[in-house]
Amino acid sequence: LGEVLLDQRVPNTPPDVAEFLSHLQALGGARTVGVDVLGGIASLLCAMLLEAGERLVHVPGRAVNRGREGTTGGENKSDPRDARVIADHVRTRQELRPVEPEDAASVELRLLVSRRRELVKDQTRRLARLRELLVSIHPGLEHRLDVTNKGDLFLLTRYVTPGEIRTAGLARLSRFLRTCKNLRKPEALAARALEAAREQTFALPGERLTAQFCRELAEDGLKARERLASIDRQLEELVRAHPNGTLILSLPGMGVLLTAEFLVEAGSLSRFRSADALAAAAGLAPVLRQSGKVRYNRRPPGGNKALKRVFYQSAFCSLSQPDSRAFYDRKRREGKRHHQAVIALARRRLNVLWAMLRDRRPYELRHPKAMAA
Repeated sequence: LGEVLLDQRVPNTPPDVAEFLSHLQALGGARTVGVDVLGGIASLLCAMLLEAGERLVHVPGRAVNRGREGTTGGENKSDPRDARVIADHVRTRQELRPVEPEDAASVELRLLVSRRRELVKDQTRRLARLRELLVSIHPGLEHRLDVTNKGDLFLLTRYVTPGEIRTAGLARLSRFLRTCKNLRKPEALAARALEAAREQTFALPGERLTAQFCRELAEDGLKARERLASIDRQLEELVRAHPNGTLILSLPGMGVLLTAEFLVEAGSLSRFRSADALAAAAGLAPVLRQSGKVRYNRRPPGGNKALKRVFYQSAFCSLSQPDSRAFYDRKRREGKRHHQAVIALARRRLNVLWAMLRDRRPYELRHPKAMAA
């Protein structure tokens, strides 16, 4: 069962972590430390452990939760019980992925990707609320606008209600829209808005306050677009400066954003023994389901969802490329549905990307092994 040599609570401060390290190193012998959290609250601990030369591995949180549930009273969260489960995993499992030190550029890349996800999520919620409010007082305008476009949002920062738009008229609307940078055909947008306003000749209850909220949401939406554009520029700089950035970008379908997400989620290639191990981490490798005489492969329910989305979305984006399209069409002829064919293509492209990074060679469109069966 293993002998407990050290069992103590470690506050998340440099002096306490340093004291824990001194106790750990006093044990002597080869050691492996397991953690179930990466980044965030575990950043200081992981950094100091790696700096001290300790071997660090990641035990997935799901494995810890399942292991704890198998113990007496494990249905309730318990840090000491979780620590023992992590220790058991480290002691008995050899396939746990190592945690490696991060340089400043990798940390910045991870923070930018995380911040961008937050902004996109907030923007999606904001624009959905804007459409909901706009359709409640001016449905014709909501039908004619696409609030994901900069010009349409810019219009809503000042003109929302039918009365406001009719009073302004085509000339004033066009003049206002021309102050929006890089907006094409402002007259056409003004004409659509004026057409919607002329269709609705009466005001709905709560129109004034609803219009005020719409203007506020539109202004916030424009500011969020600027913040996202700034983050995208920073991401492009970091990706192109990354040792693997240019290689990954050469693979069709892997743009700057997907490449940044891949670098953040996958980390160093040395964390995975093979392309199959990376596919398993991404949830792209089928798993065997066996019970009695029933035996079949099924799609894995686990895996890193963000990493899987990177491969799936890049595979879908690559369908305009001849080799990817040929592979996809062949899978469709074999009877696979669209989603299954894209998953199969994503799995094949993972092998290609692994070979590119292993051999330090960019993607070649007509390489004989690029999309071989």
